[in-house]
Amino acid sequence: MARLGDIGKRTVKVFNGMQDLTTREKRRLVTEMSQVRGLMPLLMKPRNKQKWSREDKALLSQHMRRISALSPYLVILVMPGGFFALPALAWWLDRRRLRDRAPAAGA
Repeated sequence: MARLGDIGKRTVKVFNGMQDLTTREKRRLVTEMSQVRGLMPLLMKPRNKQKWSREDKALLSQHMRRISALSPYLVILVMPGGFFALPALAWWLDRRRLRDRAPAAGA
């Protein structure tokens, strides 16, 4: 019977960890998406017979870098049932981030 209690505690711990990952990645996604808001007026300039200035081109480059960093999220979200894969994606990205921060062996 005590074994069932241990399993329940581990399950709650895993669930809370996944919930924390999802919340953190959701905040990151919202922050990045809010910074890309000015992209459409910028992209419409050539269509409206306007030229891109040097500042516009730099801003466009920044927007494209942000979007490319969000592409794993966008792919997951447009897939059928992709919303349920978001915690797994968050875990995988977090694992990569922690591995990249770890000091090199023998250093």
